[in-house]
Amino acid sequence: MLRSIAINRRFPLFFAAVGAASLSCAGVAQHNAPRMVVVDEQDSVRDEPPPHGAIGMSTAYRISDGIEGRTMEFRKRVLHPGAAIGEHRIAHDEVYYVLDGEGEVVSDGERRALRPGSAAYLFDGAVVGIAQKGAAPLTLIIAYPIPTD
Repeated sequence: MLRSIAINRRFPLFFAAVGAASLSCAGVAQHNAPRMVVVDEQDSVRDEPPPHGAIGMSTAYRISDGIEGRTMEFRKRVLHPGAAIGEHRIAHDEVYYVLDGEGEVVSDGERRALRPGSAAYLFDGAVVGIAQKGAAPLTLIIAYPIPTD
């Protein structure tokens, strides 16, 4: 069953702070990494087809990719008109948070509309995906833990 939560626009900052705290703790304990890493999204941007089906085109901001010792992925993705992250099974909880545009998220066949300021919290084991809807691109933040095994 899909459950979505609506939260205020400060969520990305809160999530970034929580993520940074967990990254710094993990980095100190496991890799002697610095206690903070600041990434400019422009240093991580590239145009590419979205994952899980290459449906349309997107702009990916792979913000956390270069951070040594990280325990989570934190990404921004802009789905261009007609683009989608195809349906796929997830092996962790995952969050899609909409910054701009309109979209439709699916979890185990249940579909819900998303708009700026809304988030979909998706659960481990579900088959999920998200599609851009409307005229404007869909800009979202995607966050999930990296498996530790």
